[in-house]
Amino acid sequence: SQSEQQVLSSKLECVQTFKDGILAEAKCTESNLVTPFSKKESGAKTQTQSSLKLFQVEAETLYKKVDSKDLYVTNMLYEREQTERQFTVEEVTELVQKLCLAHGVRLETADLFMTLVFELRHLSLKALKELWQRSSFKCRDNWQPLIDALPSCATEACVLLMKEIIASGEVEEDKVESFLWSFSFIPEPTSGMIESLAPLLQSPGASQSSFLGVTALVHRFCSAHESCDGVPAVQSVMRTLGEFLGGNCTVRDSEGLSQMQLVLKAIGNAGLAAASLAPVLSFCASLRSNPIEIRLAAIWAFRRIPCSVRVSNLLPAGD
Repeated sequence: SQSEQQVLSSKLECVQTFKDGILAEAKCTESNLVTPFSKKESGAKTQTQSSLKLFQVEAETLYKKVDSKDLYVTNMLYEREQTERQFTVEEVTELVQKLCLAHGVRLETADLFMTLVFELRHLSLKALKELWQRSSFKCRDNWQPLIDALPSCATEACVLLMKEIIASGEVEEDKVESFLWSFSFIPEPTSGMIESLAPLLQSPGASQSSFLGVTALVHRFCSAHESCDGVPAVQSVMRTLGEFLGGNCTVRDSEGLSQMQLVLKAIGNAGLAAASLAPVLSFCASLRSNPIEIRLAAIWAFRRIPCSVRVSNLLPAGD
């Protein structure tokens, strides 16, 4: 039937010529015939001829041998060469403005954004505050480049600025959440970061992200520093969390139950720093008058506490 006919009939013929084992020339002819409108190989037909010819052969390129001493193993994170040059607030402000204009151009935007992150890492807190005054504006599409770049900065100055922005209430809730979660991924946290963020746990209506983000930062700090439980900033965070426990994790209503579960989860998140709270956690877990959810959460809070910390007969330390 007509519907079963082949709509397009195509043909490709190529002639290749080799010389000394190398392709010297290739000539091709391609034809396409629309069969419903053809009659005896005529009709709606296209024909394309192409020719490739070898003009010259380059001499073999000699590559410089690399000394194995110059090679090193690294991860796949983006790196930039260290520079001693200090960027001015004016330069970074201009970069933010360029980002606003280039937001729709993907490759250019990505490169400018990465440049902004690296430049932020060279600014002091004073310079960052000035930059925030100049560049907290939104682009025409409601984008704030500086707000999105700060969580990737990971310096103490950037953390201090983010904390001040959170406390001021100048940005939307979803941006505050991204700030708080970014604390969990700071590779080299400092005691100054922890000290500045500790008050967030005491602010009215502190969110889950505040508790988990700050305690994750404490965990990473303690993983890199021995005897971190002697650091005042860490002690401040753990003291605040200990006060929430109240000595026995007693709760009065469903709201208190949710809050206590969050605090216990945060304590487990803190890891090594939570060793000082082990006796209280043990009591909370063994107290039969506590809801089963609280008792289980107290046991789970031990997950990162070293086995060398003896807590009670409830969780005996191993050999």
